[in-house]
Amino acid sequence: MALFRPSADVRPVTEFRSHTSAVIEQVQKTKRPVVLTQHGRSAAVLLDVEAYEALIDEVALLRDVRTAEAQLDAGMGIPHATVESRLRERYLK
Repeated sequence: MALFRPSADVRPVTEFRSHTSAVIEQVQKTKRPVVLTQHGRSAAVLLDVEAYEALIDEVALLRDVRTAEAQLDAGMGIPHATVESRLRERYLK
């Protein structure tokens, strides 16, 4: 994701309403998120679809890593040699 530029990437909701297409084109062109404000406070973030998908994929991967770490901490790991021999048995018959 490209660097966020507050001078160009923070817009009031009212401006977004009146220039929706232009703001969406900006997000697609720059690949930077646009923060929409309401009453002077952050209200929403508009992301390019590819950037959103990348974030979702990264979160899913981090959750998998956290689950794996918890399983290892709980003693649920299998030694490499055991996995290797099981796979060789299964697939090299």
